[in-house]
Amino acid sequence: ILDENLAARLGVVPGDRLTVMIPKPNITPFGIEPLYKSFTVSGVFSLGTGFNQQIRSAFINMGDAQRLFQLPGKVSGLRLRVNDVYKAPQIADDLVSKIPPNYTVSDWTVLAGALFEAIKMEKTMMFVILTLIIAVAAFNLISSLVMIVNDKRSDIAIMRTFGARPRTIMNIFMVQGSFVGVIGTLLGVGGGILLALNAPAIVNWLQNSLNITLFEASVYFVDSLPSRLEWGDVMVVSLVALSLSFLATIYPAWSASRTQPAEALRYD
Repeated sequence: ILDENLAARLGVVPGDRLTVMIPKPNITPFGIEPLYKSFTVSGVFSLGTGFNQQIRSAFINMGDAQRLFQLPGKVSGLRLRVNDVYKAPQIADDLVSKIPPNYTVSDWTVLAGALFEAIKMEKTMMFVILTLIIAVAAFNLISSLVMIVNDKRSDIAIMRTFGARPRTIMNIFMVQGSFVGVIGTLLGVGGGILLALNAPAIVNWLQNSLNITLFEASVYFVDSLPSRLEWGDVMVVSLVALSLSFLATIYPAWSASRTQPAEALRYD
């Protein structure tokens, strides 16, 4: 049984004969002969996604494989299927410590290491881009607080004449800016969680409604948009947003605390 890519490359269809030769010589009294066996292609399968299209796979009967590779009653390897594919690296590490050292263990993330390193890099860059977007929002918060401070300078001056200390004025504006940052972060996190949980359904609805293909398997290696909510990432993004919001309040609050009553009330 061949995967459709290998079958297309070899130009065979179910019912055709195919000779399999392995790079292992067979030493006989008449000299060295290659090990080969003829098989009938009984079926073709497809793994679907663009990533799996890079794989060249063939399945044959175990007894035939043992005779071909001269391993009577033995196997050269085992493949395990796990319930949670994300735990495959952890399971592989556990197996390494429990089996003899002359055995090797690999998982699907190792077999496609280059691809997943690229995805990891993309995730890192997306985090950097998201941080920059949050920083732009923080600058907007700074400009809003600066405008509020300029608009409230006369009120600040009156509070100063009533005995309010510069630290009190600074704390008022820092609390106001932090409150805006907390509300914005909560709204953003809530909207992001809802979007992440419903992303596959939203993408499918858009594709069906607009009759378009947003994810071409040959380009993006996937033909759908899988979504998995990572609470660790949610916490990191939330802390970054809250931290930048807090830092954005420092300059406007400091500017408000330096307001001189006489100068602010000169033209009022």
